[in-house]
Amino acid sequence: MTEPRPPGEERLQRLAEPEKDVATGTRTLVLGPYIRRQRSRPGGRSEDTDNPRTEAARLDEAVGLARAIDLDVVGSLQVALNALRPATYIGKGKVEEIAGLVRADHIGLVVMDCALSPVQQRNLEKAWGAKVIDRTGLILEIFGRRARTREGTLQVELAHLSYQKSRLVRSWTHLERQRGGFGFLGGPGETQIEADRRLIQERMTRIERDLETVTQTRALHRASRRRVPYPIIALVGYTNAGKSTLFNRLTAAEVLAENMLFATLDPTSRAIKLPHGETAILSDTVGFISDLPTMLVAAFRATLEDVIEADVLLHVRDISHGDTEAEASDVQGVLRDLGINPDDRGRLIEVWNKADLLPAEDRDRLDASIARIPAEQRPALVSAVTGEGVEALLKGIERRVSEGRPTFQVILDPADGQGLNWLYEQAEVLDRRTDPDGKLHLVTRLAPEKEPRLRTRFPSARCIA
Repeated sequence: MTEPRPPGEERLQRLAEPEKDVATGTRTLVLGPYIRRQRSRPGGRSEDTDNPRTEAARLDEAVGLARAIDLDVVGSLQVALNALRPATYIGKGKVEEIAGLVRADHIGLVVMDCALSPVQQRNLEKAWGAKVIDRTGLILEIFGRRARTREGTLQVELAHLSYQKSRLVRSWTHLERQRGGFGFLGGPGETQIEADRRLIQERMTRIERDLETVTQTRALHRASRRRVPYPIIALVGYTNAGKSTLFNRLTAAEVLAENMLFATLDPTSRAIKLPHGETAILSDTVGFISDLPTMLVAAFRATLEDVIEADVLLHVRDISHGDTEAEASDVQGVLRDLGINPDDRGRLIEVWNKADLLPAEDRDRLDASIARIPAEQRPALVSAVTGEGVEALLKGIERRVSEGRPTFQVILDPADGQGLNWLYEQAEVLDRRTDPDGKLHLVTRLAPEKEPRLRTRFPSARCIA
């Protein structure tokens, strides 16, 4: 027998999924309503001083977001704005022009690559006779479809509810009705908006409690890893920079890696072997994006704590992308929000991915540019698809992990197989030779916290660096 749902549960479910009727295959028009603040440059040219990306690149990204949930994008259009209109975001004439396009092409959904107020969204839907969602709603819809784990689902729902709660303020006039009061005082009762807001807040509170448990569990996992301990390597970068493909290349895993935005949402960790045999934990994370909704950053903080705790960060960049510098700037901004210094080259390695997509002349120019960068700051140029540069990247990771680690010389009896196995599992064996008497001379490097265990097991071990 099916257990009855608590009162208000069905309504809360509808409120928690404001874009539920965004369906696969819906004929979609993507609009880029961009304000351009221009300044003159020599030669009569002008440039956008508000956003480093070109308007065409921003619109292409919005189209990519729409296609990431299999919407049928039948057209895209840039809309140049001198100022925002409080009622409709864009001007009246442009609203009427787009209404004609919507009718002529039988558009069922219009995606606005901006943040709309509830009133603007409602007015545009009325004018166009089609559903309208903004950039935040679209990203939330993508995240809702990508989440697979319970943790990811909770985080997305929390962000969705936060978004929906903000849209219950003077937005739906048809809900401005009173419900009957109760108790001997009577009174005006509770409006439907107030009831919906209360339902949402109660659900958000429950989710936040559940996520606190997730955070505590992750903290326990990190504590257990420190006891082992293994260095933590985290992949960060703009969405679709190739993080999951690189993750698969380094770990021989089969994480979903497709040429679409936000292919990865739920974090994945795997063990990898560094060149001299040490084990490290590599973690793949959700991709960043420009104008990432603040409620998403807050909701996914538990996931991103793995990034905060990482020993080495690999900032993966799509070096073949025309806006790679702007994308890098967005990633650096999110890292700063997490309390991470993106300029700390002792901890962060830039990985310039998709080298295989560069034309020959661009590749030559890039190689020359990299050669001029100081060795300790030099990025790793790789192709996660072909494997080019991956071995050099692993050596670079090992150098960062081993900085400041002590080096020991250990002499072993050839019959001490257990001791030899311990060294290969717990330390990096940098050199190995056999003397005329058959004894093994090994040069090893290991984490400082493992030094007491090494000295206990090999009392004759000598620190040489």
